[in-house]
Amino acid sequence: MCKILVIGSSNTDLIATVKSFPSAGETIAGKSFFQAMGGKGANQAVAAHRLGGDVQFITCLGKDANGQNALKYYNAEGLDVSSLLIVGDVSSGTAMILVDDNGENCIVITPGANNMLSPAYIHKVEEDIAASEMVVLQMEIPYETVKTVCEIAHKHHKKVLLNVAPARQLDDDLIQKIDILVVNETEAETISGEKIEVIGTEAVVDTLLARGVNTVVLTLGKKGCLIKNNQTIKYVPAFVIEPLDSTAAGDTFCGALAAELSRGHGWDEALNFATAASAICVTRMGAQPSIPSEQEVREFLSMHTKSNLEYDSNK
Repeated sequence: MCKILVIGSSNTDLIATVKSFPSAGETIAGKSFFQAMGGKGANQAVAAHRLGGDVQFITCLGKDANGQNALKYYNAEGLDVSSLLIVGDVSSGTAMILVDDNGENCIVITPGANNMLSPAYIHKVEEDIAASEMVVLQMEIPYETVKTVCEIAHKHHKKVLLNVAPARQLDDDLIQKIDILVVNETEAETISGEKIEVIGTEAVVDTLLARGVNTVVLTLGKKGCLIKNNQTIKYVPAFVIEPLDSTAAGDTFCGALAAELSRGHGWDEALNFATAASAICVTRMGAQPSIPSEQEVREFLSMHTKSNLEYDSNK
């Protein structure tokens, strides 16, 4: 099994469920509230770990109560955080999340200590990058930090999986160092500068491939996902489930994908496994509390079949 190094954000999630999202200036009553661990980096690290991967997680926490609780939590999970950075005079990251009755969410992130995960610190942990086989990244840490990680990983011939969430544009120097680009439709449009409704899904993916990415995995929500590279193009339909909360579904997908690829499985097995993991995730509340174990995903796959949705690449 190949070692996975996840570098990214860590947040404390403050989650309220509501019937519907408030309008500007409107005050509404929440239905419930709870607190859980989140952050895209942490979500993907915990997902890859729970789903059977050999994972190390590098993040930055403050010295506040949220940071102390996060560190205890990662240790209790059995997650390797031996190179984690702790800083003073800044709060740990937080996310305020509203979840409506349709399972959709609205999120406000305060990065805090996540912004202190600097390129200078990444150079200090170059040995960790060199010792891994796959590096997993997201966009909730500084852009220059992501670039530095990719440069070091490229120097050591390590595979890079980048999930461009939140959506933002990427420069060519960075994108050419990405082996696996995982994006949703909004993120794909932001990076490519093209609209799916104008040129079609596959054409947008082709635009990303033309910029130097080896493989693009485009997640399509309830429609599943699409993978394309020089060797294959394949649509993987979603499982039919009743969604409760979509928080961390994309992160669970990424962590599951990394875990299954690290076991040496091909794209068919890896994408099917990741799709099942994210399907389980959306049936539960919260970010990390909703992430399933490898055994749960295997059992799910043995009991469920995919939907027979037709996919039109021109939409």
